Formats: sequence, C-alpha cells, structure tokens
Amino acid sequence: MAVSGVKEFEIKADPATVMAAIAAVDRLPEWSSAHKSVTIESTHDDGRPHRVRMSVSILGISDEQVVDYTFEGDDTVSWHLVESGQQNAQDGSYVLTESGAGTKVTFELTVDPKIPLPGFLVKKAQKTALETASKGLTKFVESL
Repeated sequence: MAVSGVKEFEIKADPATVMAAIAAVDRLPEWSSAHKSVTIESTHDDGRPHRVRMSVSILGISDEQVVDYTFEGDDTVSWHLVESGQQNAQDGSYVLTESGAGTKVTFELTVDPKIPLPGFLVKKAQKTALETASKGLTKFVESL
C-alpha cells in the first residue's frame, strides 16, 4: 500500500542556497537521523548528484536504497527509487518558490513498502520523514 504526504514550510534563505543544501546529499546524515550513510555514485554534468546509494533506518527498519535525482534549475529536485530491499517504490520532490521571508518549500513523498505493515506504522514513518524534511533541512540551511 503506497502512502503519500506533502509538507510546506518556509526557510529564511534564497532558493539557490536551499537548493545547494538539498543537492549536498552526501551531507544528509548531518540533518536527517534516518540517513546513516550516503554515497554519490554518479553526477550530472553540472556536478549535482545523479545516482545515490544510501543506508537508511526509520522506526527500526533498515534499508539500502539507490535513488536517481533529477534537478530543474534551482526550483525543483525530484528522486525516484531504483533499488531497495524494503520498498517497491519511492518518489519524492522538493519544489522551491521565492517568498518574502526567503523560500517556500513544498516537500512531497510517496513510499510503497514491500512488506505489508500496519497502517499506523506506515503513517508514523511518513510523518517522521515529513518532519525531518522540514525541521532538519531548515535547521541545516539556516546554520550554513
């Protein structure tokens, strides 16, 4: 059963700064407690990450994942799951819009676990991911 979630939040920085922080995927473990290690396997021509391997643990469930990132300027980054031991699919994105206070961030995530999990557990994991994306990323960007 796939679950989707959306979280909107503001970061007091310009979109280019926020995108640079998001593109620094090798630093994900600094602001996302779910990410234990991240290895960039290939990059796009502009140096931003393309294929990324990561070790993730959320709510006691560990996974090795490979995702492909796609960037659209400094406005949008999305990723698509290529390999995973625990998920059939995962698609996510950050869409950045300049706002008076800095940058409005819209984070979307859809996850389809391989193993049937109780609904409350899937929703708790989703909530954790959405909160990490907003609070962790905001703190990381504003500390740069």
